Amino acid sequence: MISYIIKKLGYAIGTLIGVVTVIFLLFNVLPGDPARMMLDQNEDPEQLAIVRAKYGFDKPLYKQYLYYINDLSPISFHASEQHNYTHLSTGKYNAISLFSIAETTVALKTPYLRESFQKTGKRVTEVIGETLPNTFVLAISAISIAIILGILFGIISAQMRDTWVDRTIQIISTLGMSVPSFFSAILFAWLFGFVLHKYTNLNMTGSLYAMDDFGEHITIQWKNLILPAFVLGIRPLAVVIQLMRNSLLEVYNQEYIRTAKAKGLSNFQIIRKHALKNALNPVVTAVSGWFASMLAGAVFVEYIFGWNGLGKEIVDALNTLDLPIIMGAVIVIATLFIVINIFVDLIYGWLDPKIRLS
Repeated sequence: MISYIIKKLGYAIGTLIGVVTVIFLLFNVLPGDPARMMLDQNEDPEQLAIVRAKYGFDKPLYKQYLYYINDLSPISFHASEQHNYTHLSTGKYNAISLFSIAETTVALKTPYLRESFQKTGKRVTEVIGETLPNTFVLAISAISIAIILGILFGIISAQMRDTWVDRTIQIISTLGMSVPSFFSAILFAWLFGFVLHKYTNLNMTGSLYAMDDFGEHITIQWKNLILPAFVLGIRPLAVVIQLMRNSLLEVYNQEYIRTAKAKGLSNFQIIRKHALKNALNPVVTAVSGWFASMLAGAVFVEYIFGWNGLGKEIVDALNTLDLPIIMGAVIVIATLFIVINIFVDLIYGWLDPKIRLS
C-alpha cells in the first residue's frame, strides 16, 4: 500500500508540473503587460519599472518560470540580496529557513500563489481560501443529492425493468443529461425564486453567508443552497441513475445472485448483501469524476445564482484579467482532481478484492 501511494504521488507531482508549465506558458504569451494590469491607469515609467523588478516581470521568460516553480514548491531557494525577487521576505513567504549554501537559503514554506492584480496587496491564497469552502459546500451538497437519489432511482428502475416506471425514470434521466447547467440554473431561478417565490420562499440569487440589514452580523442562509445544489446535481444524478440501473441488471445475471435467489433470500436482502456493493464500481468512477469537475464546472451555476464560490471568482478574474487568481485557481483545481483520483483508487480496493490484490 505504501509503495502504491508513493508511486501515485510521483505521478501526481509529474502531472502538477505539467499543468503548471502549460498554465504559465499559456498566460504569459497573452498580449498585455502584467505590470500595467496591476497599476491600471495610474502608472508612470518609474512605477512600472519598480513593479516589474518587484515581481520579476523584467526577467527573461525562462527565469520567470523558474521563479514561479520556486514560489509553488514547498522546498524553495532564496537569494540573500534584499532586492532580489526570491529574497526570503517574511511579508511575502510563510517559510522556515532550513540551511544556507553560500548566499542562497533553502527554506520550507507553504506554496506562494502570488498576489492579485486587481485586489491590491491581497494574496491569491486568501482569495481562494475565502471562496473555495463555499464551492466545496455546493459541490458536496450537489453530489450528495446525485448519489442518494441516483442510487435509489437506479435500484427502482432495475427492479421494475421495462415497466412504465422504468421508462419514465429513463426519460427524465436522459432529459437531465441533455439540458445544460446554465439553462437549468436560469429556469430554476426564475421559476422557484421568482414565479413561485411566495410558496417556496427561495431567492433567485444569494450566497451561503449574508449580512443583516444593520451590517453587524453575518448569518448562514441555508435556503440559498437549495436551488444551486439541485441544479448542479441534475446531470450527475441522471448519470448515476443510468449507471446504477445498467450495472445492477448486469450483476443480477451473475451465478451468485441466482444462488442467493435459490436460497430464498428476498430482493431487499439480495440487493443489500450481494448486488449493491458489486454494482457500485462504475458509480464510484462517475461520482469521483463529477465531484472533481464540479469544483471547476460550477462557474455558470455560481455566477447565475450569485453564489460566492471559486467559480464566480474565476469569472470575475477573467473579466478583469487578474491572471494570478486564474492561474492559482486552475492549479488548486488540478491538485484536487489528483487527490480525488488517488482516493477513488483506494475506494476501488475496498469495493473489489480483486483490485486490492492486484
